This record gives sequence, C-alpha cells and structure tokens, in this order.
Amino acid sequence: MSLEPVETSATPARASRLVPIIAGVSALLLSGLIGMLVMSSSGDNRFAIDEAWAEFMVSVRTPFGEWFSYVMNAVGGGVIGVFIVPVGAAIVLLIVRRPWGALYFIVASAASAGVVQVLKHLFGRVRPEDMIVVSDFGSFPSGHVANAATIAVVIGVIVPRAWVWVVGAVYTALMAFSRTYLGAHWLTDTLGGALAGAGVALLLWAALAGPLERERVAWGERRRALVD
Repeated sequence: MSLEPVETSATPARASRLVPIIAGVSALLLSGLIGMLVMSSSGDNRFAIDEAWAEFMVSVRTPFGEWFSYVMNAVGGGVIGVFIVPVGAAIVLLIVRRPWGALYFIVASAASAGVVQVLKHLFGRVRPEDMIVVSDFGSFPSGHVANAATIAVVIGVIVPRAWVWVVGAVYTALMAFSRTYLGAHWLTDTLGGALAGAGVALLLWAALAGPLERERVAWGERRRALVD
C-alpha cells in the first residue's frame, strides 16, 4: 500500500502552518532584540532616532492632532481597547456562527497584553519627558500598538481580504503615530509593540489554523447559499 497520497495531502497543511510559526517567532525575537539594543544603547536608554522623532512630534502638535491622538488613546487601550473591543468582536463572531474566530480574537488579545506586560517589566524603559497623557509603567513596548497589530492580524485571518490587511496596517500605523504624538512612547517602542502583537497573533493563527479555515469555508458556503 502506497503512502504517497497521505504525504501529499499533509504537506500543504504542514507548510501553511510553518509560515506563520516562522513569522511569529521572528517577530517576537525582533521585538526582544530591539528592547535589548535600546536598553544597552546609552545612559538615557534611547536611540538618536527616538530623540529626533520625539522632538519632531512636539514641534508639529496641533489641537486637531492632539484630539485625534486622544481618541486613538481611548480606543486602543483602557476599558475600550482591552475589554469592550475584544469582547464585542467575539460576540459579533458568535452571532455570525464563527466560534473559533471568537476564541482566536479573545485569546490573541489576552496573550498579546500578557506578552507586552512581561516585556515592559523586563526592560523597564522610561517614557519620554514630553508625555501629555497618563500611562502605566514601562515605555517598551507600546501596548496600544501591540493591541492594534494583534487586531489587524486576527481580523485579517478571519476575513482574508487584501483590503482588510491594508486597513489593519493603516490602523496600526496611525496608532503608532498617535502614541509618539502624545509623547507616551519612543518611536522604537511602537516598532517593538507592533512586532510583539503581530507575533503573538501569528503564532496563535498557526495553532488554530485547522478549525479557523474549516469555519471560514463553512461560513462562505452559508453566505453563498443565502445569496442563491
């Protein structure tokens, strides 16, 4: 009896999971590496680009820019970002019969927040002096940006459309901009946060790839049946 058919069918599944695993691990390692480089760079624990970007952000502050950044601050963190957004998204996914998607959203959000807190306490980086918003302990990495990147990847996986990934990337970039605009983070904090958040979401995607894909296909078939 030949085992070739079994091996052929299993190879694509193994390959498809290998990509997010490699990408996720690489992103998390890069985030940690940036943190180590930042904390060993100088006595002030920052790169020259951090100083230059922080000064630029202060120089371009406007009432509208501050308002926009405060809105992003509320949406990306606190009660709204940490509880309302993930729980609300999970409820919507359950309503449309995507329970694995709901589980993925909740677990990824919680795991991302946990990783961020571990890194914050590991590095203990001091925040910029020109901060105009109240924030918790630790500047590296940015929790708001990590949360945004996690959401961007999760929604991109659940609804795999090019425009969804583009919107997610733009949202993450705007969140990073707003965090430095408010002086809550250094530029490298936002990069580390984006890598950490995306890395967590990618690894969980690999772990749940099978049921998520089956659920996505079933959801698509239900939608086509309704249209027909």
